[in-house]
Amino acid sequence: MLPAGIAAFFPFYLIVINTFKTMQETARNPVALPSKWILTNYIQVFEETAVLRSFGNTLTITFFSVVLIVLIGAMGAYPVVFNANRITRIAMIYLLAGFMIPFQATLIPLFQLMSDLHLIDKHYGLIILYTSNSVFVFFLMMGYMKTIPRDLSEAATIDGCSVWGIFWRIILPLLKPITITSVIFETMWIWNDFLAPMLFLNSSSKSTLVLQIYKAKGEFAVQWPMFMTLTVITLVPIFIFFLLMQKHIVKGIAAGAVKG
Repeated sequence: MLPAGIAAFFPFYLIVINTFKTMQETARNPVALPSKWILTNYIQVFEETAVLRSFGNTLTITFFSVVLIVLIGAMGAYPVVFNANRITRIAMIYLLAGFMIPFQATLIPLFQLMSDLHLIDKHYGLIILYTSNSVFVFFLMMGYMKTIPRDLSEAATIDGCSVWGIFWRIILPLLKPITITSVIFETMWIWNDFLAPMLFLNSSSKSTLVLQIYKAKGEFAVQWPMFMTLTVITLVPIFIFFLLMQKHIVKGIAAGAVKG
């Protein structure tokens, strides 16, 4: 157990300690602790790169994408579970078939579609693109909704509650565990995603944090201290987020895995 923990921690240790070194010291011995702890790399990153703006871009894209993904996934699962019929079953099969197609296999037609709709190099275009992952949340929500007694929705219907009222006032609040789990998965994916921003965001002013890391790599050389400093700045927020929310991951999935 301890060797596995050390092996998992070592890359993070290697990245962090080299943010406090000069380029020469990093090249000489990347594993050793700094001979003198300096903050020059962090100061240089904030002075020479638009890291704060990129942080804001990443936060905006992640927040709105996750909200839409969770809402669309929950609203899609609701009729499939509580109003199952031939149409909803066909829709579920259709979504499952689309979910099985790798994202990379659709890049060329997807880029053409985004270009035709004038969504290239726009944050809202990338947000719309990310909502395609609502299918993943749809299946998570569907499994969890099956644990909710149908008596609740039937009683609300008898009391005169509308379909939308049942969803917003009864079903959605009961989805809190799986909603938190979905938020964790989607936040970590979108925050760290490189491929979609690389393909669909062209302007430097609209770059995400991951793109800033990529730009630290030169044509013939890599500024390793700056590269690792940007990596730490990118990883720390999502690392803290994961530590705070990790207890909900197993809880949400386990709750939806067994039908009550």
